[in-house]
Amino acid sequence: MPFVTVGRENSGAIRIHYEDHGSGDPVVLIHGYPLNGQSWEKQAIALLAAGHRVITYDRRGFGGSSQPSVGYDYDTFAADLNVLLNELDLRDVVLAGFGMGTGEVTRYLAAYGSRRVSCAAMIAPVLPFLLKTSDNPRGIDRSVFEEIMAGITADRPAAMKTLLDRFYNIDVLGGSRVSDQAWQSSFYAAIVAAPAAALACIPACMEDFRGDLARIDVPVLVLQGDQDRILPPEATGDRLPPLLRNGRYIRIAGGPHAITWTHADEVNQALLAFIRKVSRARPPAG
Repeated sequence: MPFVTVGRENSGAIRIHYEDHGSGDPVVLIHGYPLNGQSWEKQAIALLAAGHRVITYDRRGFGGSSQPSVGYDYDTFAADLNVLLNELDLRDVVLAGFGMGTGEVTRYLAAYGSRRVSCAAMIAPVLPFLLKTSDNPRGIDRSVFEEIMAGITADRPAAMKTLLDRFYNIDVLGGSRVSDQAWQSSFYAAIVAAPAAALACIPACMEDFRGDLARIDVPVLVLQGDQDRILPPEATGDRLPPLLRNGRYIRIAGGPHAITWTHADEVNQALLAFIRKVSRARPPAG
């Protein structure tokens, strides 16, 4: 299992586990909450078949990465991503985030620029600003986040079960677009995550990314299911087109939050078409 070291907590190194397969133009896939890099299975297969180098990694606190008690904020998440890109010396990268991972993509581009990045994909975005405030009336009430945090504190397994049922719209798509076994795999990924990470990532998602979005200078693809119950489109994806210099927004009919699994064909087709278009428009090397 390959790792990069991104910091230390007391006597232990904080290490990020990643997978690096294939060849060609690189695509870095950043997973959502509360899963890990393996959740990109259906996209990784399609990207490899299309001739890409595919890198997935586990956010700190999740999957095979270290489980520190600190660093669950987007400045740190973006710094972790920066270490990975530098260690692997990746160029002309496609940065693709799902759910919470769209925050890493956005904060990385705002903080570190696009020197290594050709384009970005935001799938089921946490952007632009989830929290309802006086200047963000289309956001979500703070009480919703507080209720989720209280549920995680009281009974984390039960809270993850409730979250994942809404993640997949299991009452509508269970047994057709998502099997019991696929749901169970996600539940296992959620349960093995660090308790500190499971809790601390909720307030992190209340980050205001509006200023970050204004600094993105690469083409961006936004994909979202129109039945997303975790990050409703009216609070997220619907608001992004006017905030992006060069963005394309596609709503996927009937899609829940977890469109990377339930509507993988539609996601993969849109992602590959977007990457091909950006690649054709890129000036030749040298």
